Amino acid sequence: QVQLQESGPGLVKPSQTLSLTCTVSGGSITTYSYYWSWIRQSPGKGLEWMGTIYYNGNTYYSPSLKSRTSLSRDTSKDQITLQLSSVTPEDTAVYYCGTGTRIFLFDSWGQGTQVTVSS
Repeated sequence: QVQLQESGPGLVKPSQTLSLTCTVSGGSITTYSYYWSWIRQSPGKGLEWMGTIYYNGNTYYSPSLKSRTSLSRDTSKDQITLQLSSVTPEDTAVYYCGTGTRIFLFDSWGQGTQVTVSS
């Protein structure tokens, strides 16, 4: 079964760019029809979908975050990278990666990584 592991800095300063990596094991990010997504949950709020990269490299972004979000992938390492620019304390959240064969339905999740934006 596919496993996902998020990694990245736990603390980021305001105005900086946050970069997180999702490493996939037990599967490939180029497996036909699979979507690979980033989702976050801020304190006291629900889950927020941020963006998705499809198995063929096509990307989809949340309209509210599109101007600050970039997804990329390294197929040789089965990694998906999220970059979120110009962060503010409101971007403090647990960030998850998830995958599935429907863009908003996730069969597998990573354990999540806490990111705090603070000076």
